[in-house]
Amino acid sequence: MSADASPDFLAVLNQYQPLLRRVTRVYGADADDQQDLYQEIVLQLWRAWPSFQGRAKVSTWLYRIALNVAISALRHRARSPATGRLDAAATDVPLPPESGPDADDLAELYRAIEQLSDVEKAFVLLYLEERTYEEMADILGITQNNVRVKMHRVQDKLRQLLTQPA
Repeated sequence: MSADASPDFLAVLNQYQPLLRRVTRVYGADADDQQDLYQEIVLQLWRAWPSFQGRAKVSTWLYRIALNVAISALRHRARSPATGRLDAAATDVPLPPESGPDADDLAELYRAIEQLSDVEKAFVLLYLEERTYEEMADILGITQNNVRVKMHRVQDKLRQLLTQPA
């Protein structure tokens, strides 16, 4: 993509901020963690922006970077756990409040998603964003057939998690 045809970074960031916030909601442990993750994603997007050539859709490119940053951050946290001991009350962090008639269902869905692996979360996130299998394959770097198989398994796992008594 030529410099003249390149969309403005801030305009793209503003347009896709809800997408990035959904990624941070799925991968961030609490509001502070989500904000830190959002800032890290934006930083990595800014660094990669000059190399964006427009061969993929902007949303595909954003997803690829956001998911890679989120998963890398989780792996980094797993390698260097917090050193202090937390009591049970400190680990019971409520989800950010949702409003509307489906708030309880949405909160239950996010609780089920939290129990999935990092890769399974990526599939759910892309599915909820109504991405096609072709787009998912491009973002995740796997075949469409592999996307179909993994998506079916993730949906089965989510169904089981959602039907288990609390």
